[in-house]
Amino acid sequence: MSDETAPVQPGLTSHDRLGHLRGDASRLDALWADPATRVLPVSGGWMLARDDAPAWLSPSDAADLVGEGTRILLGEHDGAHHFALHVARRGDDVTWAGMRELGRHFVQDGWDTRLVFHALGMSEWLTRTRFCPRCGGSLVPELAGHVLRCADCSREHFPRIEPAVIMLITHGEPGSAEERCLLGSGHQWGPTRFSTLAGFTEPGESLEDSVRREVREEAGVVVGEVTWFGSQAWPFPSSLMLGFFGRALSTEIDVDPVELADARWFTRAELEAQTESGEIALPGRGISISRTLIEHWYGGELPGHW
Repeated sequence: MSDETAPVQPGLTSHDRLGHLRGDASRLDALWADPATRVLPVSGGWMLARDDAPAWLSPSDAADLVGEGTRILLGEHDGAHHFALHVARRGDDVTWAGMRELGRHFVQDGWDTRLVFHALGMSEWLTRTRFCPRCGGSLVPELAGHVLRCADCSREHFPRIEPAVIMLITHGEPGSAEERCLLGSGHQWGPTRFSTLAGFTEPGESLEDSVRREVREEAGVVVGEVTWFGSQAWPFPSSLMLGFFGRALSTEIDVDPVELADARWFTRAELEAQTESGEIALPGRGISISRTLIEHWYGGELPGHW
């Protein structure tokens, strides 16, 4: 595989989160007063959008457009400081968009993908965590939005991350023309959209066993060897996607109709031909680790995306 077609390695750091500044109120105020600081207004899984891209604004412009909210320090990238401005209510006089609606932006210019994931993940958590899980008291944001403290019992609450495995299962001699990969289609996607299988890890379960269980439950395929690939934040609403490859010990597919609409084996030639013709579509490049897993196995870029 050439350097031009090699997928970006997952997990590379795109911004310095500047954790040491989260408790420095005077420094945070100074950064917020700097017109060179970039701010992305967010509300749950939505972000302010302009020209089909995330709207990175000056602090004053962001506040003028969406009002006051919780300032979340994201960190520094390429010499500029970045914040998210979390607001509880989305006004109708500005344009809000989700990550999937802006997918083409991240395919073409994905430097800020992890900054946006950071912003959306924090906003999702602040939206869903409104009262203390211990006593029901009200919560006050601290440390630049990264901690919520209960006003009644003083307990600190931190963002919750849910581990989920995502895996490309293969069968056949590795690298051979006969080697195949297993892809599935969800009920909500339509008949042409296919992706890798995925699922949440259960208590008391290793990640490798999560891979085996989910594939067996969803597609009826038995998996043996499981190898690590990489991870990706996925703030929909608060997952950490843990990517794996798995080797199938069986090939007969028995789809769970509750979990999947369809599942199929694809050789590399079949995958290329069907994505080229539009018979099937894969997740967008630059957004989901699913695409990276598939193209890493395939050996280069494939055409088309959702």
